[in-house]
Amino acid sequence: MPARIAQQISKHFDEEIRFFRTWIDQPKAVGAVLPTSAATARKMASLIEPGSDDPILELGPGTGVITKAILERGVAPENLYSVEYSEGFIPDLCQSYPNVNFRHGDAFDLDSVLPELNGQRFNAIISGIPLLNFDLDARMSLLQDLLDRLNPGRPVVQISYGPKSPIPPNFTNYTVEPLHWMVRNVPPARLWVYRRVPIM
Repeated sequence: MPARIAQQISKHFDEEIRFFRTWIDQPKAVGAVLPTSAATARKMASLIEPGSDDPILELGPGTGVITKAILERGVAPENLYSVEYSEGFIPDLCQSYPNVNFRHGDAFDLDSVLPELNGQRFNAIISGIPLLNFDLDARMSLLQDLLDRLNPGRPVVQISYGPKSPIPPNFTNYTVEPLHWMVRNVPPARLWVYRRVPIM
């Protein structure tokens, strides 16, 4: 086996072990026992508008699978802001994806985590936060905050492991659309898209 392939396999298993250990230590901060699949990450990133100079916000990068898909979509590293709650992931993320703006902090308190970006509008928000681990009021409050940070019509893309949207629709304020059912993800995942209802 070529050394390069062996190194890639070793890195993949190291990431899965690190992710599993974090799930054991902080089960509320991690939504699954394994990282998001590459295919799922690419599907989430597919709603990023190519060619835009507006930054992207990523929530819950974990081992960086979704981060990689966002960068492969054509986003410049310096235009990606990524907030991770589990501090143990940060050093490897910074090493693997230099120039991405990784921040350790709570996505439910973005004003404190990204104070310099208060008032900044994003092209898209890609979220790997395990929303079902939090109560409904917290989920709804987070979504309102995220929608306030987006350019008009732009999406919040959320991964979830339940059959229903982790945040119920509110057609006077925002819409909810299923994006895709990722059967080959472990565990199988549903992707959801939230957008602000335009003011008529």
